[in-house]
Amino acid sequence: MTTITWVIERLDCVPQTAEGADYVVTAYWRCNGVDADYNGTVYATTSFPVVQGAFTPYADLTLDQVLGWVWANGVDKDATEAAVEGQIEAQRNPPIVAPPLPWAV
Repeated sequence: MTTITWVIERLDCVPQTAEGADYVVTAYWRCNGVDADYNGTVYATTSFPVVQGAFTPYADLTLDQVLGWVWANGVDKDATEAAVEGQIEAQRNPPIVAPPLPWAV
């Protein structure tokens, strides 16, 4: 059984906006999967527009909140997790193999 974990590795912010200080405009995220000896990962960034009236102070942000923004701004959570699962499945059952040359045995 694959264990999927979403991680926010970094947040880029505009230092000061009308909404407040350290307004998040980009999240660097990773979706990791582990199943026994196999693992897969998808890494990307997602940018967010500055929205008037929508502000959470930087110190009050949570992982779940930022991931919600990622998924609401074009990242398909299910498709990303399926891609990680596909990487793991390809390690378990490689779609292409290179057996030894028959004349070299």
